[in-house]
Amino acid sequence: MSKHGRILVAMSGGIDSSLAAVMLHEEGYEVIGMTMKTWDYASSGGTKKETGCCSLDSINDARNISVSLGFPHYILDIRSEFGDAVIDHFTGEYIEGRTPNPCVLCNTHIKWDALLRRADRLDCEFIATGHYANIRQDSEGPSAGRYVISKGVDTLKDQSYVLWGVSQESLSRTKLPLGHLRKSEIRDMATDRGFIELVTKSESYEICFVPDNDYRGFLKRRIPTLEAEVAGGNFVEEGTGRILGKHEGYPFYTIGQRKGLGMAFGKPMFVTEIRKETNEVVLGVDTDLFRDGMMVSKLNLQKYARITEPLDTVTRVRYKDPGTRALITQTSDDQIEVLFEQGVSAIAPGQAAVFYEGNDVVGGGWIMKSFRQK
Repeated sequence: MSKHGRILVAMSGGIDSSLAAVMLHEEGYEVIGMTMKTWDYASSGGTKKETGCCSLDSINDARNISVSLGFPHYILDIRSEFGDAVIDHFTGEYIEGRTPNPCVLCNTHIKWDALLRRADRLDCEFIATGHYANIRQDSEGPSAGRYVISKGVDTLKDQSYVLWGVSQESLSRTKLPLGHLRKSEIRDMATDRGFIELVTKSESYEICFVPDNDYRGFLKRRIPTLEAEVAGGNFVEEGTGRILGKHEGYPFYTIGQRKGLGMAFGKPMFVTEIRKETNEVVLGVDTDLFRDGMMVSKLNLQKYARITEPLDTVTRVRYKDPGTRALITQTSDDQIEVLFEQGVSAIAPGQAAVFYEGNDVVGGGWIMKSFRQK
C-alpha cells in the first residue's frame, strides 16, 4: 500500500514534470504517469524537426522515467478535444482581430479537465503537474475555504500567470510539487538521481501546433481563402487617420508588432490597434502603444468569489509582464474594469489579464479592449 494514495501526474517528458513525478514517488504516493497527445506535428505543415510535449521523443522520455522508477505510464489522446477547443479558438481570435493565448486555454480548460476525468477512472484522488506555482486552502478571512494559487518561489520560472483559469474544484484535487523550489534545485535533483539527459535537454517555448512560430502560415493553411479575403487593407496613422500604405490583412498583425510590416516608414512604427470591421491596421510610434485602462471578461476568480469593492492589485497583461499597479472593479458577473496607475504598453485584446494581491492570484480573464482614461 502507498503512503499517501494514488496520484496521476501529467508528464511532458521535460525535466519539470519528470521531477514532479519523481518527488511524489519518493514521498510515498502511488504515481501513475500520463502524457497527453494534443496535436499531430505533421498536420501543422511546419518545416522544422518535431519538438515539444507532443513529440515521440518526449513521450518516450516520460515513459523511460516511469519505467526506471517502476510506476505505470499511459498516453492520453486528446487531439479531438484539443483541436475543437484550442485551435478553433486560436483561429477565431485572429479572425476577430485579437491575439490569442492558446497555452493558457489548453492548461486550464483542456488538460486539467482531461486529467481529472482519467484520474477518476484510475481511482486517483489527486493530479499533479510540474508548474512552478503553489496552491493552498485558506481557513479564515474573506477567502476562507477557497483554494488560492500563489507565485512560485523562483521568480524567473513562476507560472502562476497561466493557471488563473483553473476552477476551485480542480484546484482542490491538484498538487504542484515544484512551487517551493528553484529551477537550479530541480536540475541538481535530476543530476543526483542520474537523470542527466533531463538536465541537458532543451526546453521548448513554442506553441505546440505552430512549431516554427509562423502563425501567419498556420492561419493560411487552416483557412485557405483567408489571404484573398483580407488582403489590401490600409495601414493608417494613429491620431491623424492618414493612409500610410497597404497591408496583407488584419489577422496577420498583432498589437505591439514592429517587424514584418513590409514597408519602411522612416522611423520605427508599431501596430497600435486592429480594426476588423474596416480591415485597417493602425500604426504609431512607441508612445502611442500606451493605455491605462482595459476591460476584462470571461472571468475566473480564485481568491475571492466576487470582488465586492474596488481592489488594489498588480495586474499582468502577458506572461513575462512584471505587472503594473491597478485598481480593479467588478462591474458585472463576468466583467472587470481595470484602471492602471500608469500607462502599460501594447495591451493586446485576446491575451490573459491576471490580478495579483501580493503573491496570490485573485483571478483573471481575457482582455476585451483597452482604453485611455479621460
